[in-house]
Amino acid sequence: MAEEKLTAIEEACIARGMRMTGQRRVIARVIGEAQDHPDVEELYRRAAKIDDKISISTVYRTVRLLEDAGIVERHDFREGRARYEPAPDEHHDHLINLRTGEVMEFRSEEIEKLQEAVARKLGYKLVDHRLELYAVPLDDKKS
Repeated sequence: MAEEKLTAIEEACIARGMRMTGQRRVIARVIGEAQDHPDVEELYRRAAKIDDKISISTVYRTVRLLEDAGIVERHDFREGRARYEPAPDEHHDHLINLRTGEVMEFRSEEIEKLQEAVARKLGYKLVDHRLELYAVPLDDKKS
């Protein structure tokens, strides 16, 4: 039986010397393979399909541990629940569709340069930032 390739999250956990129980490994793999920005309840649903003995409290504890270690990043996209993604290798921003909750990642050099220019104009050197754009589709009848 061929061994599965480790996700970047699993590798980061091992590199930091974290104890990787079977359940932690499942949760790390679920986060690492997510193509969206799931909340804890969604992570629990996905992990429980793999190991039905995983409890939601185990998911909460593991996500908190991964967040504290800088392995995953937490986002609060105005919907009253935290959502997670693997800590990115390179910076990106988010556009959130307010109708569907879909989160799209993007990078804009123009925006990056403008943010640095604004900070410099105000007498600062930009060291970090987070940009979240909240939008509705152009053809949205409700807007």
